[in-house]
Amino acid sequence: MNKPYSFNEEQMNGIVEEIYANIIKECEKLIKETNCSNEQVVALLSVIASKYAPIIEHKQN
Repeated sequence: MNKPYSFNEEQMNGIVEEIYANIIKECEKLIKETNCSNEQVVALLSVIASKYAPIIEHKQN
């Protein structure tokens, strides 16, 4: 099992905050340039998140 990970305070106030702001900015840019709905942005973010989600194998009985 993977060990839990938490960003430290310096990371939270640095790179994590920066990346968060950039993602929000780019999502707003996508909406402005394409006139897509928030639901489309959520769907895109979901696809991106799935790239980083752990693979769960289903066992058959």
